[in-house]
Amino acid sequence: MGKKEQITLSVAGMHCASCAQLIERSLKKTIGVQSAKVNYATERAHLDFDNDQVSVPQILKAVSDVGYSATEYRDDEASRASDERQKKKTIHSLKNKMLGSLLLAIPTAILSMGMKIIPAIEEIPYREWIQFAFATPIQFWAGWQFYTGFWGALRARTANMDSLIAIGTTTAYVYSLLVITSVITGDVYFEIGGVLIFFVILGKWLEARAKGKTGDAIKVLMGLSPKTAIVVRGGEEIEIPLEQVLVGDSIRVKPGSKIPVDGVVVDGSSSVDESMVTGESMPIEKKEGDAVIGGTINKNGTFIFASTKIGKDTLLAGIIRLVEEAQSSKAPIQRFADTVSSYFVPTVIAIALITGIAWYFLAGATLVSSLLYFVAVLVIACPCALGLATPTAIITGTGVGASRGILIKGGEALEAARKIDVVVFDKTGTLTRGKPAVTDIVPREGFLADDLLRYAASLERNSEHPLAESILKKAKEMSLQLWEVEEFSIIPGKGVQGKIEGKDVFLGNATIGDSSHAQPVIQKLQSEGKTSVLVTVGGEYIGCIAVADVLKESARDAVSALKDMQMRVVMLTGDNSRTAGAIAKQLGITDVLAEVLPQDKADKVKKLQKQGSHVAFVGDGVNDAPALAQSDLGIAIGSGTDVALEAGQIVLVKNDLQDVVRSIKLSRKTFGKIVQNLFWALVYNVAGIPIAAGMFAFAGFTLRPELAGLAMALSSVSVVGNSLLLRRARID
Repeated sequence: MGKKEQITLSVAGMHCASCAQLIERSLKKTIGVQSAKVNYATERAHLDFDNDQVSVPQILKAVSDVGYSATEYRDDEASRASDERQKKKTIHSLKNKMLGSLLLAIPTAILSMGMKIIPAIEEIPYREWIQFAFATPIQFWAGWQFYTGFWGALRARTANMDSLIAIGTTTAYVYSLLVITSVITGDVYFEIGGVLIFFVILGKWLEARAKGKTGDAIKVLMGLSPKTAIVVRGGEEIEIPLEQVLVGDSIRVKPGSKIPVDGVVVDGSSSVDESMVTGESMPIEKKEGDAVIGGTINKNGTFIFASTKIGKDTLLAGIIRLVEEAQSSKAPIQRFADTVSSYFVPTVIAIALITGIAWYFLAGATLVSSLLYFVAVLVIACPCALGLATPTAIITGTGVGASRGILIKGGEALEAARKIDVVVFDKTGTLTRGKPAVTDIVPREGFLADDLLRYAASLERNSEHPLAESILKKAKEMSLQLWEVEEFSIIPGKGVQGKIEGKDVFLGNATIGDSSHAQPVIQKLQSEGKTSVLVTVGGEYIGCIAVADVLKESARDAVSALKDMQMRVVMLTGDNSRTAGAIAKQLGITDVLAEVLPQDKADKVKKLQKQGSHVAFVGDGVNDAPALAQSDLGIAIGSGTDVALEAGQIVLVKNDLQDVVRSIKLSRKTFGKIVQNLFWALVYNVAGIPIAAGMFAFAGFTLRPELAGLAMALSSVSVVGNSLLLRRARID
């Protein structure tokens, strides 16, 4: 066995889900190809293959052998630009063929049916030959794509949409040609093929334009990166193409400019608009040591940062890659549509043949009428809408999410979200900020809160204890001037001490002197899950400072919203029961699993699943990886460059827990669109075939082939349009 490799192809020429099925089948039959998935909406194919058994040129040939063309797609700007050019070229080509067909189909239809309004038309010399002259370019120029697709399907011993159009229009064209060459007698029907091909191509053009809008999120993300960067090298500032930036380069960013790559500020400060990447609306203050994200916008200051990630390793590139993979994925429900599509076209051809034969031999209809029913059935039953139902909704839904800082990793996540009835939150770093902060400053009567905090912060300035940072941060927020400390020392397991302005000052969990005044306060704070730090000056207790891991601002609202959605909310933590209970009480959570070791979190999720629950686990995406993987829906909380893009099925780029609610709502709405699309696509075909077959002819209700073509085209456009409504979905 050779090395297993993966490749993504850009595929051109697909017209429906059957085309995707045909290419997928051809690729899977190729020796050395281990798996293949073809997505009609994104026009991409994803393959795993053994490079000892098959080469890339052989893979591309497997696509061309069934009538389509493919090129290797690489995860870089050049491939994306090439892909975009190809899509624009396809839209432009369809537009030209659509307009050309229209100009030729109008006189063809007038010459064929216009005599009912203008009798003189029937007297035009060589009228039928003029129709032939107009219809032939439509048939073999605009319609040539259907012949190539039909031939490819024929070689693969299957059928697709191209087969239906090619057989139907050729039947009408050849019959009319036999009439004007006097081989048989009857009326000509050149307008059927001409008008039908026009409507089909019109539908394909509208569909291609609409599909382009579903991918707008990717285009926006791709447009975030600047093309150049100002790099400081050898003491000089030079502007170079983005591709030439190296890890470790010093890069200057001016006011109003985009930050070119990921890095860390080394000089200067500013505020940065990160909304396009993280969805965070407020500018973020950046100073020396802070991380910056490529593609975000510097607002007012100027600074220099050292690049840490470039090219495909940047956060923006990772987000684009994740969204592209999501949009190319298939929801499990798509298997149903694929299965239906694979049998649908051969079944339709059989129904069309039975319809034509039944009308001619059993109902006694004319050959012309029987052929018209045969063609109408072929045309109206194209499974285009069925093939577009799932992927267009996924593309639009994931795009909406990406624009809000919610990265949904494809169809499986969307389908899983609709069943969720239990949401399990990790506590530390998810519901809480993950860093201790001062919550209470409780001076003893007769002492000032500012003085209490000044004594504590002055001592902690010399300490490396985890709580020291929170006390110093609080003193900085209150703009307190700290005292100098002499004879500083650490008392292991108890606290720190030193002399401040000649007085012995102690800070810790035990005191030198009488601390009886502190007991009621300490007990109250402990009941709230807070850690108490006592301060004595000259042996006298002067007050207490409480430190705790505080809730994120959005935590309460998120929990409340989930409960409103009739979901059970559970908190999972390694903390002791007292602290966990205090946090849960603040949030209104009654289900608490405390003192759970990290390696046991997944087992707790599994236990809930065994009880029949569908569980979403929300964690920080790194140490919660086993629980995220075990859950039915893993939601990873991330922020800035630290986002764990590989951790969950849904990644929330911001630290806003309301995005948990939004992500579930968006997933459910997207899946709802998939179900709507599939339902109406199936209803359309189930209802359309009997009408086209003439089952209601007794009531005067029939459908000409060209109108069947229009109906088929509009069905595809309506499915794409319904998916695009997701862009207006309310998830707040």
